[in-house]
Amino acid sequence: MLPSLHISNDAPRVWRVTRAAAYGAGIGAVAAIVRGLAPAPGVAAVVNGLEILEAAIGFALLCAGAAALRNFIARRLIWPDVG
Repeated sequence: MLPSLHISNDAPRVWRVTRAAAYGAGIGAVAAIVRGLAPAPGVAAVVNGLEILEAAIGFALLCAGAAALRNFIARRLIWPDVG
């Protein structure tokens, strides 16, 4: 089940930024590998390790930032009384 901003009967929980960064890094690495497998005219089909690392870091930062923003918004607007 995906976490959301929906307020349920359970105690509110924040998203873990480190987990989001890890998932983002995995998604970025897979995206870079898939990009390297796609045939494109005039583009080398081999993806080097630097491109995979760049994509992994980029997606990790993006997902970590999204989780941190979600936590900030949820704490300020939805759960103002929760730590």
